[in-house]
Amino acid sequence: MNSPTVGDDLVASTAALMSVPSVSRNESALADRVALELSHHPWLEVDRVGDNVVARTALGRAERLLVAGHLDTVPPAGNETARVVDGAVWGVGACDMKGGVAVMLDLAASCRDPSVDVTWCFYAREEIARDENGLVELWDARPDLLGADAAVLCEPTDALVEAGCQGSLRVEVQLAGVRAHTARPFKGRNAIHRLAPFLERLASWRGRTVDLDGCEYTEQMQAVLVSGGVASNVVPDRVVLTLNHRFAPDRDAAAAYAEVLDLVDGLLEPDAGDRLVQVDAADGAPPSLDRPLLASLVERSGAAPRAKVGWTDVATMWAHGVPAANFGPGDPLLAHHPDEHVTKDSLERVRGVLVAVLAGDR
Repeated sequence: MNSPTVGDDLVASTAALMSVPSVSRNESALADRVALELSHHPWLEVDRVGDNVVARTALGRAERLLVAGHLDTVPPAGNETARVVDGAVWGVGACDMKGGVAVMLDLAASCRDPSVDVTWCFYAREEIARDENGLVELWDARPDLLGADAAVLCEPTDALVEAGCQGSLRVEVQLAGVRAHTARPFKGRNAIHRLAPFLERLASWRGRTVDLDGCEYTEQMQAVLVSGGVASNVVPDRVVLTLNHRFAPDRDAAAAYAEVLDLVDGLLEPDAGDRLVQVDAADGAPPSLDRPLLASLVERSGAAPRAKVGWTDVATMWAHGVPAANFGPGDPLLAHHPDEHVTKDSLERVRGVLVAVLAGDR
């Protein structure tokens, strides 16, 4: 009988982590487990802030790499029980991102003498509103724990480097009308009907494609919510259209908002009560692949990097002066999907690349 491989151990570790439910705001039990496991390694200094756990080496190396992963998952969709089938782990959180957490814990235990100092950061509440994000909480409460020359976020990328990330902007188009009986609509003004020219412009809008460090970021703008209406026999006097704009990291949220203003130019009637309201905004992060540790990550991955087309906490790190990239096991298209899973091969490949980065030239 063959002895277990590292990949088998990573599969088992991922499944074990998935057996501890950790839907956002309920990460305490998993944080307990992670903190206990890390406390067994005397070469690590372990700190806990709420349900965030940070473990650091203090070897006096010239550079420090921060490796981060979130502990929470989205609510299950009938996939709350982990299943191991043909070397893959299936279930909620498998790729987003308990597979990445399993790799991090394995490396924290096995890489005792890396060529760089390492910070292992396990944080809470990534999947919900940014004002609850555990990484933001750590930067506010203990920024001394997070300083680094570069960072890797073990978000699912299928073992490819996904550089930087797009920014995200959410805006409400609030349109006014005049109520009337639906039998006499000429006495009023239908706010919902007024959406037509806005939607026509949006449907024909084409975003920029921007090349940064060889990574192409294609901008998007989508209508994501519509709310309005009074009753089935009343002409509506108000409607709200919510737009989500994903913008390339060569521009900030103010420039992205200006793009939305251009889109609606001439259609809003402020005197009638129309408004354009910014609901939230988050700047993106540039690739920064010229930084030595991130360049090493790309080289050792053996594949060309690609742009991160969504928003991740790479942007949180960049906002605090730490260049970062996304690199982790699992297909990102399976994140939050009922068929979410991560394969043994993907876990092994990510572990192997990170081992090589931590070993440096030795």
